[in-house]
Amino acid sequence: MSSPPALKNPFRAVLIVAVAVFMTSLDNLVVGVALPSIKADLGGSLEALEWTVNAYTLAFAVFLLTGAALGDRFGRKRMFLIGLTLFTGASAVAALAGSVEVLVGARAVQGLGAAIITPLSLAILADAVPAERRGPAIGLWGAVSGLGVALGPAVGGAVVEGTHWSWIFWLNVPIGLALLPIAWRGLRESYGEGGRSTPIDRPGLVLSSLGLFGLTFGIVRSQELGWGSTTVVASIAIGIVVLAGFLVWQRRTTAPMLPLRLFRSVPFSATNLLVFAMFFGMFGSIFLLGQFFQVAQGMGPLEAGLRTLPWTGMPVIVAPIAGILADRIGPRPLLVAGMALQAVGLLWLAAVTQVDVAYGALIVPFALSGAGMGLVIAPVTGAVLAAAPTALAGKASGATNAIRETGGVFGVAILATVFASSGSYVSPTEFTDGLRAAIPVGGVVLAIGALIGLLTPGRPARTAATAERSPADDRGDAGPRDPGALAPPATPATSGHAAEGAPATPPLTPVP
Repeated sequence: MSSPPALKNPFRAVLIVAVAVFMTSLDNLVVGVALPSIKADLGGSLEALEWTVNAYTLAFAVFLLTGAALGDRFGRKRMFLIGLTLFTGASAVAALAGSVEVLVGARAVQGLGAAIITPLSLAILADAVPAERRGPAIGLWGAVSGLGVALGPAVGGAVVEGTHWSWIFWLNVPIGLALLPIAWRGLRESYGEGGRSTPIDRPGLVLSSLGLFGLTFGIVRSQELGWGSTTVVASIAIGIVVLAGFLVWQRRTTAPMLPLRLFRSVPFSATNLLVFAMFFGMFGSIFLLGQFFQVAQGMGPLEAGLRTLPWTGMPVIVAPIAGILADRIGPRPLLVAGMALQAVGLLWLAAVTQVDVAYGALIVPFALSGAGMGLVIAPVTGAVLAAAPTALAGKASGATNAIRETGGVFGVAILATVFASSGSYVSPTEFTDGLRAAIPVGGVVLAIGALIGLLTPGRPARTAATAERSPADDRGDAGPRDPGALAPPATPATSGHAAEGAPATPPLTPVP
C-alpha cells in the first residue's frame, strides 16, 4: 500500500494539535485559584477539594503511555479525536457538577482525554511536518503549550473574580466543539511502526497503568498524610515493584508498548532525565510561588495570577525562537542554557523573597526563569523526536510525557514537604520562611538538569539522503554536524503512516 500524499499545509495540522494541547495545559493550573469558590458553592472538605486537582494529574500521568499505545494501534488521528471528545465532554460535566464527587470524576475523565491528546499531538506533528521544517513547528507547539501554563493562574483568577467558577470549564467546550470537525478534515491518519496490524500489549497496558497509579497516588497522598504514612509507603512501593515488572515484560514481549531500545540512546535517556528535573524544579516552585502573592501579600486571585506572567509568559516569546535555533545549532546548548537560567532564577528568588518584597525585585528572576523554560520547551521536544524513528514518535512522546508528569508530581510533593518542615500557612512570615527553604531545592535540581543537558543531542547529523543537497546548503549555512546526535533517516519503514505489513523500524543505534 502506498504512503498517503504529503499534506499541502502541514502547519494547519500543527495549529490543530497545538490548540488541543493548549486546553490540556491550561487545565493543569487553572483550577487551583478557584478552590475557595468551589468550596463555598459545593461544600466538601479541603481534602476532597484537593482531589479536583489531583484527579486530573493522576489520570493524566497514569494513561499517557496507554494513550500513545492505542494511537499507534488504532490510528493517531482517530484516538486524538476520541481524546478531544472525552476532554470536551468532561469539561461540560465539570461545569454542570452539583457535587464535589461529580466534579472530581469529571476531572479524572478530563485527565484521561488529556493523556490521549498530549503524546499523540507530537506524533501527529512528526508525521505532518518534514524533518527540515520541524523546528519552527515544534517551537509553535511549545509556545502555545506554554501559553496554556502561563494563562492558567490568570484565567482562573479572572473567572473567579468576574463570574462563576464553572466558566473555567465552560471555556473548553466551544473550543473543543469547533476543533473536532477541523481536526477531522485537517489531519491525516497515521500508525505506529507495525501499522494497523500493531498488536496491543495488554499485559503492558495493565502493568504500566497500575504501576504509575501506585507511584503517583502515593506521591499525591504524601502531601496530606506524610511520607511515613503506611498508605504512602505501601502505594509507592507497590507502584515501583509493578513498574519493575512492566520493564521486565517489555524486555520479553515481541511487541512492547514502550520499546526499551529507545533508552539505549544516550541522548534520549539524558533528554528524559532533563525533562524530569525541569518539571520537578519548576512545577514544585510555581505551586508555592503562585500562592505567595495571595497568602503572604494578601492579593486577590486575578492580581496574583497576573503577577506571575513575567515568569509563565516568557515561554510564549522564547519557545518559537528556540525552536528555530535548535535546527541550526542543535538542542544541546539551548537545553543547558535554559536549565541554568531556571536554576539561577529560582535561587535568586529564594534570596530576595521577603513578606514585604517589592514586586520590582521579582521581575528579573521571574523573567530569567521563564526565558529558561522557553529555551527548553521546544528543543527538548525536538530532541525526543530526533532521537526516535517517526514510527515510534507516539511511544517516545508518551514515555517523555509520563516522565514529565511524574517529575511535576514529585516536585510539588517534595517541595511541599520541605515547605512544611520550615513554615506553614498560619501567617505571612511562616509562609515566606517555608517558601525560602523549599525553592532552593528546586534550583539545585534544575542545576543538576543543566549538567545532564551536556549529554543531550547536539547538532543534527546529515543523513545520506540529505548529504547531496540539504536546506542548509541552500541557505549557505551548512556546517559541521555533531556525530553524537541521533537523527534516523526518513525512510518508508520509519514513516508515521506505515501500512499493514510494513517492515519494522530498525533498532536505534546506541550513541556514545
